[in-house]
Amino acid sequence: MFSDSPSPLVRDLQAALGASAVLFEPEDLLPYEYDASTERASPDAVVIPRTTEEVAAAARIASGHGVPVVPRGSGTGFAGGSVPVLGGVLVVLAGMNAIREIDVANRVAVVEPGVINLDLQNALAPHGLVYAPDPSSQRICTIGGNVGTNAGGPHTLAHGSTVNHILGLEVVLPGGRVTNLGARQLDAPGIDFRGLFVGSEGTLGIVTAVTVRLIRENESVRTMLAIFDTVDQASEAVSAVIRNRVVPMAMEMLDQETIRVVEPRVHAGYPLDAGAVLLIEVEGLVEAVEHDAQVVIDACAGAREVRTAESEAEREALWEGRKSAIGALGVTAPALYLLDGVIPRTRLPEVLNKVLALSADYGFKCANMFHAGDGNLHPTVLFDPEEEGATERVLELGGAIMRLCVDAGGSITGEHGIGTEKRDYMSWVFSEDDLEAMGRVRFAFDPTGQFNPCKILPTGHGCAQGHFAPIKQHLGAGSYV
Repeated sequence: MFSDSPSPLVRDLQAALGASAVLFEPEDLLPYEYDASTERASPDAVVIPRTTEEVAAAARIASGHGVPVVPRGSGTGFAGGSVPVLGGVLVVLAGMNAIREIDVANRVAVVEPGVINLDLQNALAPHGLVYAPDPSSQRICTIGGNVGTNAGGPHTLAHGSTVNHILGLEVVLPGGRVTNLGARQLDAPGIDFRGLFVGSEGTLGIVTAVTVRLIRENESVRTMLAIFDTVDQASEAVSAVIRNRVVPMAMEMLDQETIRVVEPRVHAGYPLDAGAVLLIEVEGLVEAVEHDAQVVIDACAGAREVRTAESEAEREALWEGRKSAIGALGVTAPALYLLDGVIPRTRLPEVLNKVLALSADYGFKCANMFHAGDGNLHPTVLFDPEEEGATERVLELGGAIMRLCVDAGGSITGEHGIGTEKRDYMSWVFSEDDLEAMGRVRFAFDPTGQFNPCKILPTGHGCAQGHFAPIKQHLGAGSYV
């Protein structure tokens, strides 16, 4: 049923952005209640801006009405970062998808936050340039979303995560003020607010333009598939490669559960009877690639076989298997829960075996595909949310797996962010003083806590307890945290 009349908030948004850019009917809000996590909540209104000025106007209006502001890209996040848990205005940036500039001479590009990662890569290809961060979801994830969570990807091992490739940001701050952080060159003088903003998940402001650093395509690339009978053998090979002083561009692992789902659908060339495969890629000058590839092959002495892609088509097929893995798993069960933890490489066999044992104890199948080179795990739990108690058990299992990662000397996220999913785990890796300092930084940007509330920092019941409690006392009862 349609509303009799829009609310004052909606009327003000329509006056500033136009009626077609504002959604408020329940049927229209439904697709924006969730992302790829288990979280779900409805906004009061959705705005779809086309310019920085419209984003700023939406932020000013939301501030005037005292409601939260939550940014959203493609809605592919796995941690609930774009779910409007307290309602408010959801700012959907997918329509801001222009590549404003490609400066080939200075190896810089300026893009809007809604640009799809793969679209940027395709635009750079004719110039022989690359934007290094390439999350496995690059066909649909946005650059703005990558900035929000400091996304990684298969090539993080050699090139680093998103923050290492962001030079500058145009951002809308709480209240609607527009400012620029960073510059068009590395190591701009002053406090690195650019670095602070990357990974802040929309809690400090909304990104409306991104200046990214570009690198040249390498002269040569070699992609290899190492086939193992067990995960333990594959894990040992990961450590052996690094121990032999070669850092591949990428080193990805898929276990048997994943292979058996992916291969029949993608035909990437993964043997169905393999216990695990490693997808390893080295790049550089021709001579260096020849040397590094041989070191990799020698380090994989425990492999049943090491294959080398003999053509670009074969290389693309191998990568298609890895990057299509989540989608392939998604059709085998009513739902999946994808986790994101980090552990030391040397602890891979131990932790993976414990992950599988825990999953079995909770009564779920778990498939693993992950960035083995930097220890960024992505256990994927398959379940049916219609089964009574299944979702609660899955979330409990997720917490147990995160605890495993922390106890092994790792962390609770490598690239998916904290969002609502893991904010209660932050005290496992940060002290009380650390968390208080983070809270003070956040409130220096956003004194009323209206930008993406209830995300990242542990806030307890009602989003007003824990580490925000002393801060909230100074802000007053009407503030959001």
